[in-house]
Amino acid sequence: MKTIRRARFCALAVAVLFGLGACADMVALDKGSSIDAGAGAIGVANLPDGSSVGTVGGAPVGGVIGHDVGKK
Repeated sequence: MKTIRRARFCALAVAVLFGLGACADMVALDKGSSIDAGAGAIGVANLPDGSSVGTVGGAPVGGVIGHDVGKK
C-alpha cells in the first residue's frame, strides 16, 4: 500500500514539475498561485484519508493562498 501511494505521489510531483516548466514567462504573482495550487493538491492527496475530492478542493485553496501571499 505504501508503494502505491509513493508511486502516485512521485507521478503527481513529476507532472506538476513539467507543468510548471511552461510557467517561465509568467509574472511572479501567477507563478506563486500555480505553485501553491499544486502544493495544496499534493498536500491533501497525501493525507492518510486523502481522496480525489479533497485533492480537487486543496488545489483552489492553495491557489488562493498563493495569490494573497504574492500580493505582499
